[in-house]
Amino acid sequence: MTDCWNRIGVRGDHSCELLQQHIHCRNCGVYSHAAQMNLQRAVGSGYQREWAEHFRQPPGADAGHDSSSMVFRIGDEWLALPTSMFVLVAPHALPHKLPHRDARGLAGIVNVGGKLYPCIALAELLGISAALTVPRTGRHTFARLLLVQWEQQSYALPVADLYGIVRYASAGVQTPAATINKGLQRFLTGVIEHDGMMIGCLDAGLLGHQFARSLR
Repeated sequence: MTDCWNRIGVRGDHSCELLQQHIHCRNCGVYSHAAQMNLQRAVGSGYQREWAEHFRQPPGADAGHDSSSMVFRIGDEWLALPTSMFVLVAPHALPHKLPHRDARGLAGIVNVGGKLYPCIALAELLGISAALTVPRTGRHTFARLLLVQWEQQSYALPVADLYGIVRYASAGVQTPAATINKGLQRFLTGVIEHDGMMIGCLDAGLLGHQFARSLR
């Protein structure tokens, strides 16, 4: 059975030519077929013993991870919003400008799955640059549209790269450094460190309020 997702997919070097189409390996037929075969595999005689041993183990270091966020990048900044806000991850698409609407951050409307959603340019809203100034190596990056929901209204957020869901302990969230851009700093509730990245946790309530204002 192939495990291409570990070699050329999202857990590998991202060189699979189908990633551009499927976005994530879990949307690919090869991955789903492997999952079906795994569920249909014969159960060995030690199955119950192994699982009993597994659940007898004391809680691991991640037992205190009581929060989770979706981590993405805009320009040089790694940012995060609570996973509860997210509806869908879609391929990147260019927004269409709305006439006579120039609210800060409103980039226009964008088509996602045949429906139109207001498109919010987070870089403009947060006062940061959307340009990448530090070249990144070691992994392929793909621009995405993140569909989020706030108070029954959905919004599309273009991002330069998507890392994925990160679980962390809320007690371990750090205070944002004083050197962080003031425009961004006012939208941060804290900073978490993960996999060598310093990730800014965005204030969902404050951002949601700004999203709603852009439509008035």
